[in-house]
Amino acid sequence: MKEGSTEAPTRHPIDWQSPDFYDLDKLDVELRRVFDICHGCRRCFNLCDSFPRLFDLVDASPTGELDEVKSEDFAPVIEACTLCDMCYMTKCPYVPPHEFNLDFPHLMLRYRSAEAKHEGHYPFVPGQLGQTDRNGMLAAPIAPLANWGSARGNRLTRPVLEKLAGIDARVELPKFYGKTFTMRAKAQDKLGEAAPKEAPAKGRKAALFATCFVNYNNPQVGEAARKVLAHNGVETTVAYPGCCGMPFLEQGNLAKVAEQAERVSREMCELIDKGYDIITLTASCGLMFKFEWPLILPDNADVKKLAQATYDIDEYVVDIAKKEGLAPGLKPVEGGVTAHLACHARAQNMGPKSAEMMKLIPETKVDVVERCSGHGGTFGVMKETFEVAMRVGKPAARNVAKTGNKYVTSDCPLAGKHLAQEIETLEEAQVPKVQHPIEIMARAWGLIE
Repeated sequence: MKEGSTEAPTRHPIDWQSPDFYDLDKLDVELRRVFDICHGCRRCFNLCDSFPRLFDLVDASPTGELDEVKSEDFAPVIEACTLCDMCYMTKCPYVPPHEFNLDFPHLMLRYRSAEAKHEGHYPFVPGQLGQTDRNGMLAAPIAPLANWGSARGNRLTRPVLEKLAGIDARVELPKFYGKTFTMRAKAQDKLGEAAPKEAPAKGRKAALFATCFVNYNNPQVGEAARKVLAHNGVETTVAYPGCCGMPFLEQGNLAKVAEQAERVSREMCELIDKGYDIITLTASCGLMFKFEWPLILPDNADVKKLAQATYDIDEYVVDIAKKEGLAPGLKPVEGGVTAHLACHARAQNMGPKSAEMMKLIPETKVDVVERCSGHGGTFGVMKETFEVAMRVGKPAARNVAKTGNKYVTSDCPLAGKHLAQEIETLEEAQVPKVQHPIEIMARAWGLIE
C-alpha cells in the first residue's frame, strides 16, 4: 500500500441503479470508512465547510475519534458539500487508483439520493429552482416584472420570498431577459453577424450549447462567443435541447439527470455527425458533458460521443490559437482583468484555460484567483446556507479586490456574481465589472463595446 497517490485521479461509474446504492446501513458503513480516513488526513480543512464540520464533530467527541460520533450528526457535513470536486481533484491523496478509493463528493451525492429515496421526495424549493427551463420560459415574457420582484433592494417582495421560499433576501439573484440567446442567435444569423470571416481557423464548425443560464439569464455571453468565433473563421450554430441537469445533480436526483443526459446527448450527437464540435459556455455544463454524464450512463453511446466532442469555450479558443493561430487585431483591455478559476472549470482538468486565453491579449494585466467563490448553486441562495457561502468565498473576494483590476471574469456566472457581492462587503474595495472571459476577448477585438 502506498501512502497517498501520485497518479492521476480516475473515477468509477456511479452505481445509482443498484439497490445497495440506497441501502442506509451500507451507506453509513461507507460514510464512516471515508470520514475516518479524512479525519486522519485533514488535507482538505480549508476547502469548504464540510471538512471543518466533520473535524469539529470528531474533535468534540469523548474519544476524539469517529467511533463516538453519532450517524445522525453527519447531516450538516453533507449539507455543506457543493459538489465542487476540489477535494477530489486537488487535495485528496486517496482517490482512485489508490486502494482506499475515496470519492468524497460522489459519496455526498449518494447520501442525498438515498435520503430522498427513503423520504419519498427531494427538497421542494431547490427542486423548483432547478427547473431552470420552466422558470426561464415563464419569466422571459415578463422579464421586467420578474426582475423587479427579484431585485435585491425590493423591500416589498424579497422579505416575502425569504419567508415563503427560504431564499435569502440579501442574495443578488440572476436577471431574466425577454429575448433569450436562442432568439438572439436567429437575429444574428439574419444580420450576418455570425458569418465566418476569412481567418486561420476557417473551416471549423462548432455548435454552441446555449446552457440554461446563458440562454435565459446572460444572453450577451452567447452573442459574444459567436462573434469571437466568427471573427476567427468558425462557422457556428446554436443548440439548446435542454438543461444539462446540474441543479438536479446537486439534489441527488440522478434519474432526472440521466433523463436529461439521454435527451440532450441524442440531439447534440446529430450535430456531431454533421461535423460540428460542441462548445459549452459555462463550466458546469462542460463538466456534466465531459465527466458526470459518462459516470451516470457509462454504456450510453451518445453520451460517450458527446463527451469526446465537447470543449469549454475558452479551451476551444486556446486550441485555435495553438493549431491555426488567432485572427489579428487584438488590442489591450484597459484596467486589467482578474481571472477567477471556477471550481467546475478546474474539475475538468484542462488547465487554467480562461487565464491562458486572456493572456493572449497584448499589454493586458491578467491576474489569477483560484479559491472557491463559495456560491455552489442553490447553496449560495438559500437562507440556511447563505452566510456559509459568503464566508467560504471571502478569501477569493479579498484576492480579487487586491488586484485592483477593472474586470473580474469567471466561467461560472453565479461565481462571478457572488464574488462581486462579496467584494461589496469589503472596506474601501472597488467592485469590478463581472464579465465572462469570452466577453473580454470580444472586447479586445472590438466586437463589443
